[in-house]
Amino acid sequence: MTERYDVVVVGAGPAGSLTARYAAAGGARTLLIEKRQEIGSPVRCGEGIARHFLDECAIAFDKKWVAQEVSGAKVVSPNGSAFKIDERYAGNEVGLVLERDAFDKALAKDAAKAGADVWVKTSAVGLLKDDGTVTGVRVKRLEEDMNIEAGCVVAADGFESQVGRWAGIKTLMKMADITGTLQYRLTNIEPDPDFPHYCEFYLGNQVAPAGYVWVFPKDECTANVGIGVSLDRLKSKMDLKMYLDRWIEKDPRMKHAQFLDMVTGGVSTSPPIAETVRNGIAVVGDAARMIDPITGGGIGNGCRAGRILGEVLATCAETGDYSKEALQPYEKGWRAELEEPLWRNWMAKKTRRSTRSSPPSRPRT
Repeated sequence: MTERYDVVVVGAGPAGSLTARYAAAGGARTLLIEKRQEIGSPVRCGEGIARHFLDECAIAFDKKWVAQEVSGAKVVSPNGSAFKIDERYAGNEVGLVLERDAFDKALAKDAAKAGADVWVKTSAVGLLKDDGTVTGVRVKRLEEDMNIEAGCVVAADGFESQVGRWAGIKTLMKMADITGTLQYRLTNIEPDPDFPHYCEFYLGNQVAPAGYVWVFPKDECTANVGIGVSLDRLKSKMDLKMYLDRWIEKDPRMKHAQFLDMVTGGVSTSPPIAETVRNGIAVVGDAARMIDPITGGGIGNGCRAGRILGEVLATCAETGDYSKEALQPYEKGWRAELEEPLWRNWMAKKTRRSTRSSPPSRPRT
């Protein structure tokens, strides 16, 4: 069985859904596929996003997917001193703490409203190619194997992306540019003057080697409490739990905290990849390493890049040209908006790692 679309987006996270929405809104026949049976679940991040991304991507604010609105960030240095940053200057992960599963579903719903088809439990298993040009994708939908021909396949398949590699795009990373993460959702946390009004970041190698602990409030007594540590600083996977449990035991607010869930995984904290387009293929979001190398946050960047890519793909659908040259406005567009801060924060991360005994510079949270 073979289907035909102008655009097939692999992965229904924020970057994929925004790409699908803007491509479909511009007239491209678009398909958005997701390998999991439920979009947005399981949640695998701290769930923070700055409000300005909503305006920039025309995402209508909805309290249904907002858990907590915060005033800014509280950053605690290795020596225990703390400072607070207003939301306007706190970075891309501070402002709103989301109900991420509901948020992702809302973005996919917007894509569907714009005209995109949405298939869940549909996995990409390979690419269709013709003389080096990507011409579609092979998928398994439920138990059915099928080919989907497309003008452009979009790799929005996250940190572990395979689609870009299948097309020959280099996405490999060094161990020092991969951060292992572990996050608990804790409730029965005691409030204080800062909680639940700030997203909190705790730095220092005794807390999290080459990483940090975060506390993102979900309501007046519940928070995502997590840790990120560079993989090259971990002797075993259990180290993550050891560091996080030790930190929680020292925080008096969490003396009576109870666990609601736990997630673990990895994020890239690397510079962005060298190329994100080839003939018939584009890479976006976490798959393209558009994640902040200091904080590991990528929701907002993925949304912005998805908007740019979707608009370019709509133009490509009008002309029928999905060549590397035709996709250059996306390559140039996302780099103009995102590349400089991504590289700057990657360099700042490297500097902080090389001067472990020195107090860190003020981070971009």
